[in-house]
Amino acid sequence: MGLAIIAGAGGLPRALVRQLATRPIVCALSGFVPDGIEVDEIFRLETLGTLLEGLRARGVDEICLAGSISRPVIDPTAIDAATRPLIPLLQQALMRGDDGALRAVMSVFEQAGFSVRSAHEIAPQLLPPAGCLTRNEPDEAAQADATRAEEIVDAMSAVDVGQCCVVQAGQALAIETVYGTDWMLRGLAARPEYPAQGGILFKATKRDQDKRADMPTIGVDTVASAITAGVRGVVVQAGGVLVLDQDEVTRACDDAGLFLWVRNRGG
Repeated sequence: MGLAIIAGAGGLPRALVRQLATRPIVCALSGFVPDGIEVDEIFRLETLGTLLEGLRARGVDEICLAGSISRPVIDPTAIDAATRPLIPLLQQALMRGDDGALRAVMSVFEQAGFSVRSAHEIAPQLLPPAGCLTRNEPDEAAQADATRAEEIVDAMSAVDVGQCCVVQAGQALAIETVYGTDWMLRGLAARPEYPAQGGILFKATKRDQDKRADMPTIGVDTVASAITAGVRGVVVQAGGVLVLDQDEVTRACDDAGLFLWVRNRGG
């Protein structure tokens, strides 16, 4: 049995490798190399079939998709013979929403004989326990905003958009799009009408999301962006959001006077 991590950008691939007793093979999509980890092979989408053949030859039978990517454009002139049969499915995937695209990509791996494992299955330590992890705790207003934020993310799920929003006094100040959480928070901080302090950053999985890929993730950089945006606290769904470097994230929230609440769905 062998495991390969199909990596994108960010710190999640490194966090997974740190949790494993045996180092997996790490393959990264060209242009989306993960942070702080050696990559064994860089591939293009146009050569995915060849990558799969190579992984099978090396005894790999399980893969884990980890890290962020944007949708690459397929160059027809770069498609190799092993990948050509996969192109119709890959093109369909690129035309779907995020969750639909990932389901289609996972089906490519499964049809090739690989089992797809989730990041939280490989490293359950990345899912923090429910409860408030910081000295500061959410007050009634923040709890009400978290309820409202969950409703908003659930509504976004219906059209497969984002997994995150900022809410204050029941109003959505910002919602996540394809550009991600940090971009959303930077845009919020730049708005002159935004108050100096207020609102909560809320992050959760989409309703009916396949958690084997694209599990929402926060880390120290997320907290730094939240501080710049002036939010009062960070709320993540229990069992649905990975927290990288949990001790550092908690410490950063404490130092800034933010709360970090791991909230069960429905409150």
